[in-house]
Amino acid sequence: MTDVGQIERKTQDRIVALFRDRLGYEYLGNWVEREGNNNIEVKYLRKYLENQNKYSKKLIDGAIIKIQKTSENQIQELFETNKDVYGILRYGAKIRERLGENHKTVWLIDWENPENNHFAIAEEVTFKGKRVKRPDVVLYVNGIALGVLELKRSTVTVSEGIRQNIGNQKDEYIKSFFTTIQLVMAGNDTEGLRYGTTQTEEEYYSLWNEDSFKEEKRLDRQLLQLCEKKRLLETIHDFIVFDSGIKKVCYYNQYFGVKAAQEYVQKHDGGIIWHTQGSGKSLTMVWLAKWIRENITDSRVLIITDRDELDEQIEMVFHGVDEQIYRTKHSNDLIKQINIKDNWLVCSLVQKFGRKESADEKDIEKYIEGIKRNLPENFSAKGDIFVFVDECHRSHTGKLHRAMKELIQKATLIGFTGTPLLKADKQKSIEVFGPFIHTYKYGQAVKDGVVLDLRYEARRVPQKISSREKIDKWFDERTKGLNDTAKAVLKKRWGTMQSLLSSGSRLEKIVFDVIDDFYNKPRLASGRGNAMLVASSISEACRYYEIFQNKSFTKCAVVTSYEPGALNTEDREYAIYQKMLADSFIKDIKEFERIAKEKFIKTPGQMQLLIVVDKLLTGFDAPSASYLYVDKNMQDHRLFQAICRVNRLDGDDKEYGYIIDYRDLFKKLEKAVTDYTSEAFENYNKADVLGLLKDRLDEGRKDLDEALEALRALCEPVDEPKDTISYIQFFCGDVENPYSVKENEVKRVKLYKQVGHLLRVYADIANEMSKAGYKNEKISTIRDEVKHFEQVRIEIRLASGDYIDLKKHEPDMRMLIDRYVSASESKVISTFDDMTLIDLIVEKGKDVVNDLPESVIGDRTAIAEVIENNVRRLIVDETPNNPVYFQQMSVILDNLVKRRIKEDVEYQDYLNKIIELTRKVVNQGGGPPRPPTIDTRAKQALYDNFGQNEKKAITIHETVIRSKYADFRGNPIKERAIKNAIREAVLDITDKELKNIFEIIVNQDEY
Repeated sequence: MTDVGQIERKTQDRIVALFRDRLGYEYLGNWVEREGNNNIEVKYLRKYLENQNKYSKKLIDGAIIKIQKTSENQIQELFETNKDVYGILRYGAKIRERLGENHKTVWLIDWENPENNHFAIAEEVTFKGKRVKRPDVVLYVNGIALGVLELKRSTVTVSEGIRQNIGNQKDEYIKSFFTTIQLVMAGNDTEGLRYGTTQTEEEYYSLWNEDSFKEEKRLDRQLLQLCEKKRLLETIHDFIVFDSGIKKVCYYNQYFGVKAAQEYVQKHDGGIIWHTQGSGKSLTMVWLAKWIRENITDSRVLIITDRDELDEQIEMVFHGVDEQIYRTKHSNDLIKQINIKDNWLVCSLVQKFGRKESADEKDIEKYIEGIKRNLPENFSAKGDIFVFVDECHRSHTGKLHRAMKELIQKATLIGFTGTPLLKADKQKSIEVFGPFIHTYKYGQAVKDGVVLDLRYEARRVPQKISSREKIDKWFDERTKGLNDTAKAVLKKRWGTMQSLLSSGSRLEKIVFDVIDDFYNKPRLASGRGNAMLVASSISEACRYYEIFQNKSFTKCAVVTSYEPGALNTEDREYAIYQKMLADSFIKDIKEFERIAKEKFIKTPGQMQLLIVVDKLLTGFDAPSASYLYVDKNMQDHRLFQAICRVNRLDGDDKEYGYIIDYRDLFKKLEKAVTDYTSEAFENYNKADVLGLLKDRLDEGRKDLDEALEALRALCEPVDEPKDTISYIQFFCGDVENPYSVKENEVKRVKLYKQVGHLLRVYADIANEMSKAGYKNEKISTIRDEVKHFEQVRIEIRLASGDYIDLKKHEPDMRMLIDRYVSASESKVISTFDDMTLIDLIVEKGKDVVNDLPESVIGDRTAIAEVIENNVRRLIVDETPNNPVYFQQMSVILDNLVKRRIKEDVEYQDYLNKIIELTRKVVNQGGGPPRPPTIDTRAKQALYDNFGQNEKKAITIHETVIRSKYADFRGNPIKERAIKNAIREAVLDITDKELKNIFEIIVNQDEY
């Protein structure tokens, strides 16, 4: 008998034994029936503190009360409470033994001596929050729950365990249990272990990839590595941060990068950390800086960049983790900060080590002597200074760098880079900074799921000259009076390739290309993703912006280094910038750019495109960025960093970052997909950039074949002849029995997800199947099979009633399919556009009947019941949004059904009436006309349910908009604040009216 499909219980028994026998944790038992389970087991914590023989009973009692009280704070969000608990664990509980005495520190964990602590596990820990939940394995240190592990059988994905952990942290489950938790883990025997921390989103759960020793089972090896006593405490103590509202734990590359760097800095040796773009280089700096501060006497850290936006980003990163960093204002300020010890953490531009670089490299000594002459009297660098040089491949080997080393002669230099080093610079960089401390290259980061792979596509806009004679004639007429030399200069200026590429007709074609992608590319069309367009100049960027505006594509902005002033008011760029600022009602360019970047990151649907030249191509982290359109000649570091703008993780619907190349930057890509030592990357070593890009069609074919195979395997158990009935029986069970439908929910979710993935990968290469290597007969077979699985999904959704609940979880992926799957585009839009039956009725009216599954068509009674049930479900689901209105719609539907049953309504008349009713339900139209000010659904709901009082409805709406807090729903304090604001605004509102109206408010998406 093999262990294929091994049940979860056997896996759990083995893991419990692993913690007990190999990691040395005490096994506390199976706590499924134990009463009073808690995340702070006072019995074990008190025993540990008493065994230290250095704390009085009063100090011990005070420390226990403090950690309990902090962890039980239910007023705060989980993030804040967990952060407060972490502070006590890491820095000790500050307790005053007697009034008037100084506080003493009670250490609940001995961080320096791991073996001095009590490590234990318990399984099936039943915990009662708002609901009862039972984590599989809980890790306790001195009685404090620091880790939780969910295990799944080998045939169930780790994602199920991750989602279970995430769900358990919600308020309606056992959120209070997670106030002390630091590591949240899930695993099985096929995929191994994934780990995160509290409130980590699913896509950011990471794997621990360490080849320290061989172990047959991945899960066992990773647990032995990550949960080893010293490693566990070290990870919690040194590699967790609370970053701008998000708690983060290190990736393994960050851990080993910092650990390797610790050995270097302790010996005051320099070196280079090369961690690829998007793998968390900034937080690696944070963790290393904090360790240096805490472990090296008199230490100071100076972080140097060579671009203002990077300097600003470094400041934001450290402020985000509550570390005060001083950002120097100018050269004299930098010298002052080096000369005093007021700030242990400083960031600066390398340019502030001198005013201007001389054009002549020979006078470097004279240049540095000039800097020294201007230094304050008795100047010396104060403290044991460690200099972090960000993007160390660029400006840090010239005179400014030499000047820096002269001013801080004893400093230890650590170089950081996210890009491969050029062959020509590699040896020079090693001479300046020292050897590679740690490397984490792009291919490994993609394999680990830390960043996304990139897809490349070359596009061209053919150009031709219509009439050379007319061009010459036009030129001669407009240059009369100029001599031949002047004409030659003019021709040289405008007779360049760049001028040709900047022609208005070409730019317009590219604009149409981009806009078309926003309609057709699923990630862009859904509004969850956005794009960047790299122009070759500020002038061209402005022209692009103007064309986009003229085509009514208005959710875009230009972000460049342009600064309008008194000297350039006649420029075209000036006029376009002024219009852009005026349209946004913002006067200051920096403020405009700040808001544009913020929108781009946080609300991609409201800022769809950023047009850039040089800015934002380094150090700009926007997970929503999905497409990069390149219309600028770039190479080496600039190109590498630019294309990595779209490699960040951002949900299941972002599977790749897309590079659209209009400049033939990768001319030889078709001939040698993995040979990146030519053209754009010719100056890199091949191994250093291997894995950067994948050929789109080769990868597309592989993805499509795998997606089809996965669906075939999923549907293989369906009984023959695999018709509608057999599919419904397999994926729904007995559709009349809600328990049966619920029991089969997991299978249906898997079907929906896999069909959605199939449609995405099919759409990606549907019009290039021949180029991808498919024969005509195979193309036809695949097209039919894709259509078949899409029909299966539609039928299962209709039969199970899932279609409304799951629509919001799957973006609209059908627009491209419309063209390639069916001969009739207009009809396929409904069939393949992921529409619900309600959408079909509103969109197509009576033609909806033709779009129902074949098994339903022909039975008028069945059609009528399907439509009625779906409309009734919509009315029920929408009633909390506007009770008065939808109760009225429910009565209308009931009367219509009664009339149909009595058969006094002709079928055609019935269809017309049901379509009219559906449109009223969806659009909330019909009935007495509302005032023009009642122009949104939220206002309509307030108006309908508050006696149709226009003034009060508007007042309440504006009050809610003004007084609401983020995530107010379910938070008693935030909800009370809104209610009090409404009471102040509408003085005669009764408690009953307020209660009813607030129920409506919480159900409005607008709020």
